Amino acid sequence: MLDYLYAAMWFIVALLLVFRFGKLNKIFYFAGALFFVMGAWWLVGAILQQDLFAGALGWAFRGVMAVALVLLCMAYYRERKKDNSEG
Repeated sequence: MLDYLYAAMWFIVALLLVFRFGKLNKIFYFAGALFFVMGAWWLVGAILQQDLFAGALGWAFRGVMAVALVLLCMAYYRERKKDNSEG
C-alpha cells in the first residue's frame, strides 16, 4: 500500500515540475521526466509485487538516477554561475 503512495508522490512532483516550473527553465522538464520514471518504477514494483530495487535491475536504476542527478547538478551550477555574473 505504501508503494502506491510513493508512486503517487513522485507523479505529483513530476507534474508540478513540468507544468508549474517548466516555464521558468527548460531543465525542469528533464527533472519532471526523471520523477515520472521514478513514479513508474515504484508503481510497476507495487503492481508486480516485486522489489525492483534488488539485483542488476536495481543497480541499473540507481546508475541512471546518479547520472541524471549529476546532469541536474551541473545545470544548476551553470545557471547559478550565469545569474551571479549578470547581476
